[in-house]
Amino acid sequence: MAAPVTAKFEHLVLEIETETPGTYAKMCGLMDFTISRASQVDTVETPQDCDDESLPYQTERSVRALDVQLTNVSAVWAQQSHQAMMDWFYSSSTKNIRIQHVNAAVGDTEYEAGAALLTQLDHQRTKGQKITATVSIQFDGTPTRTAKVAP
Repeated sequence: MAAPVTAKFEHLVLEIETETPGTYAKMCGLMDFTISRASQVDTVETPQDCDDESLPYQTERSVRALDVQLTNVSAVWAQQSHQAMMDWFYSSSTKNIRIQHVNAAVGDTEYEAGAALLTQLDHQRTKGQKITATVSIQFDGTPTRTAKVAP
């Protein structure tokens, strides 16, 4: 049996579109983030058997919506990202972002990309430490997935 192919820290990258459309840059100072993908599911009880009403109902489920967001995004607050992040938050508008799975195999999802909102921007200072930031980013709709192509 073959050993698993794993990914390192630098193989999961968050990039934000710059002022030049189609050009993306990493958020300077970014340390950690979690990608949360969730389905909003509706349930309904239906009869198991129309001829035997003594049987318990069965539960059927269907996906109503998909939700993708970045949570627990933490960074050392860097001057290089300061104005872009402040402008993004106070604009209350979407920005195009993409998540790159650098270590993806050819044919697998390499990018998840789309418009996103910066929904939270917190700063923390602690004496003797660098200023840190915690942000939350939510995709506005379901991100587009792009497969990795052979070099």
